[in-house]
Amino acid sequence: MAATHPLFTAYPVEDFRRREAALLEAAAGVMRGGHYILGGEVERFETEWAAWCGVGHAIGVANGTDAIELLLRGLGIGLGDAVAVPSHTAVASISAIRRAGADPVYVDVDPASFTLRPDSLEAALRGPAGGRLKAVLAVHIYGHPADLEGLAAICQRAGLVLLEDGAQSHGATLHGRRVGSLARGAAFSFYPTKNLGAIGDGGAITTDDAGLAERIREIRQYGWRERYLSAVEGVNSRLDELQAALLRIKLVDLAESVERRQALAARYRAGLAGHPWVALPAVRQGCRHAFHLHVIRSPRRDELMAHLLDQGIPVARHYPAAVHQQPGYAGFAAQSPPLGETERAVAEILSLPLHPWLSVEAIDLTIDALQAWPGGG
Repeated sequence: MAATHPLFTAYPVEDFRRREAALLEAAAGVMRGGHYILGGEVERFETEWAAWCGVGHAIGVANGTDAIELLLRGLGIGLGDAVAVPSHTAVASISAIRRAGADPVYVDVDPASFTLRPDSLEAALRGPAGGRLKAVLAVHIYGHPADLEGLAAICQRAGLVLLEDGAQSHGATLHGRRVGSLARGAAFSFYPTKNLGAIGDGGAITTDDAGLAERIREIRQYGWRERYLSAVEGVNSRLDELQAALLRIKLVDLAESVERRQALAARYRAGLAGHPWVALPAVRQGCRHAFHLHVIRSPRRDELMAHLLDQGIPVARHYPAAVHQQPGYAGFAAQSPPLGETERAVAEILSLPLHPWLSVEAIDLTIDALQAWPGGG
């Protein structure tokens, strides 16, 4: 494997470099102010993030995994319950379900968008854990909105709560509405590599349900309704003032940075159209893909990956194994429907370089390397 070509800058570092003065000033302001936990910066970020997503409430928490856990706990979902979730996702989605006390029921994905398939959810309802299902966690994987319309119809009929995992989808829309506003509640991560990334960990929950928002606010800080008195069992999961201040700086041009991702993805689409061994990302009608990752499919993925790495092009597999194939969570597969599309996808997916500060020259270099691949003819 060759050294990474200098055109391919690391996203979190480049993002900081482009905003360095504003970020350092915001950080200094927090440190000078002396209020570091749940102060004005968090309150302002929560208000701005809720408005950006188009909902009434946002609750800042320590990370995206906590966001899912606290969302479930706020809904009273826990021990003995089950949550439908794709196995083709970051393991955090499933880890959070388990931390809430519930069991995951893995659901298969659409081969084009990699998002949860409504017909597989129907199969899960007929399966051995169907009677315990209480919620569906629809993951907007790679930045593509899940089929929430198809899922909502099933959830309404079966009495399930529909939730969004928006960790990879900041800026994606479905019929003009931003993700985070499309279900009972949504969980977001602000991990540094996300479309909206902190300089460390961070997360948030969005909802239009005022009662749910209030319960989550209590749970995130020891169950307090008043200081030092726990009304319910809680945890310590608070977005800190420093990260909130930095996220507020980045939120200002989030829409613009997502548009840049979409423009670079369009360049990939134009340059790789018709490639015999590459299937490009699909975008379902009515959706705007946020392109947190630009993921292609190829039946010759491993050969293609080796070729690109030899050219100094940093490609990766997101993810090398589905969650149900990982020893820590494999036991839950027995109560899940067949996951054939998930298993086929895992063997073929490859993430190409893409972030808003990446140059057109870097995209073209990747396209040229793919077109020149000896196995491509």
